[in-house]
Amino acid sequence: MTPSSSFPVALRSLTPDFAPGSVWLVGAGPGDPGLLTLHAINALAAADAVVYDALVDKRVLGLARPDAQLEFAGKRGGKPSPQQADITRRLIALAREGRRVLRLKGGDPFVFGRGGEEALALVEAGIPFRVIPGVTAGLGGLASALIPATTRGTNQAVVLATGHAAAGSEEDLDWSALARLRQPLILYMAVANLPRIAGALMAGGADPTTQVAIVASATLPSEQILETTLGGAAAALAEAGIEAPSIVAIGSIVGLRAQLTARTAAGAP
Repeated sequence: MTPSSSFPVALRSLTPDFAPGSVWLVGAGPGDPGLLTLHAINALAAADAVVYDALVDKRVLGLARPDAQLEFAGKRGGKPSPQQADITRRLIALAREGRRVLRLKGGDPFVFGRGGEEALALVEAGIPFRVIPGVTAGLGGLASALIPATTRGTNQAVVLATGHAAAGSEEDLDWSALARLRQPLILYMAVANLPRIAGALMAGGADPTTQVAIVASATLPSEQILETTLGGAAAALAEAGIEAPSIVAIGSIVGLRAQLTARTAAGAP
């Protein structure tokens, strides 16, 4: 089969060739299909098989070639999910059948997306692959919610972290050490453990009045934005009923949203 002609020739010439028997690890961005890269759109138009995650918007899948084989491989915390080893084996098997295999992930495949693990497995199996970066939700999702990750007046660094292991496991982060940095934190997969994380940060010296924003379903029509404080996060989260997928921002950058939304509402340029 040949790549779809629906992808404009002028744009196709700007992207790499998607060769049969190879795997592309592609970031689909935080949700809005408009945030896909040209390389990602080209891959969707050319792929014979698309192995996609739970956070990939249906409208993105709608850009796949009409006769492409779509396979769900979503992993969601606390719910029955495909095992990573099975997903990797499937990618290898499809590539060995001579297919153009698109591994489609929400956000960026190398930012808390297990793309590195899959790339290593492809190398070991001798499968050609390419990584197509995507707009990571921790940055793009906040930007769409008018929360800059950095500004000269607020912070000199920003920490991207996962809250998924914040249940006392050996992989858990040293939240007290992060609190002492006095720099904004952007947390992925942290909603379920946010009360624990907030408590650990405050125990490490973080001010309970530190601003917090929780952005659910970032960039999508169903987006929800909850602003609270570190001390009030647990109660506010429970009252609002916000669930995953969500990005959590903690720190001075959150306060910029109120300034930007106020100026936008006032019609400022």
